[in-house]
Amino acid sequence: MNDISWLSRTSLLVGEEAVRKLTQKHVMVVGLGGVGSFAAEFIARGGIGTMTVIDGDVVDPTNRNRQLPALATNHGVPKASIMAERLQAINPQLQLNIVQQFIDPAMVQQLLQTKPDYIIDAIDSVTPKITFMQMAYESRLPLVSSMGAGGKLDPTKLQVADISKTYNCPFAQQVRKNLKKLKIYTGIKVVFSPEENIKESLLLTDGSNFKKSAYGTMSYMPATFGAVAASVAIRDLMKA
Repeated sequence: MNDISWLSRTSLLVGEEAVRKLTQKHVMVVGLGGVGSFAAEFIARGGIGTMTVIDGDVVDPTNRNRQLPALATNHGVPKASIMAERLQAINPQLQLNIVQQFIDPAMVQQLLQTKPDYIIDAIDSVTPKITFMQMAYESRLPLVSSMGAGGKLDPTKLQVADISKTYNCPFAQQVRKNLKKLKIYTGIKVVFSPEENIKESLLLTDGSNFKKSAYGTMSYMPATFGAVAASVAIRDLMKA
């Protein structure tokens, strides 16, 4: 049986039975950028017993303003390997599956066959995100998806809602549009901010990794999205 003594403060809040339940759960975190890296850390510190983390990217200097694995000393190093070392240092008993690849449909189908108890979707490119959301939805697997954290400054405005209830989020609008083509209109839980985007912060990109544009970001915003997403997963798993 896992030693849960390091989770004594968590037990004090939610009870030892809830903590033991979390140690039996498997959470999958897809994308280890600004949102996903913090979500993964909070899931690990929450006592989840099994995690799968998925990311095919490496650290870039521009990641350092908002991404947990990004340091001045590790440019070019895979985010998945950095986070794997960190997560297992937090909880050496953690059963950790590392997938150091970018998302493609065949891979998603294979990953979802493991039937994780919860999925945190922190993919920031629309095409692979839609693929993952669609397949998780069709597999009836619990999922919380992060919408756009860029172009916004106020973390107190974040909300958790059904995808159909999102507004003032250009990224969520794109996601809704693509999901409608797949006849998916509701039934997906998301974290979003209705704060008006700072349009002047929009940057057009070369389209690599399925991204044609990106908004400027503040250090704490993606982390807050990640914290809220992790809280949704943990709270739902304790109630399950």
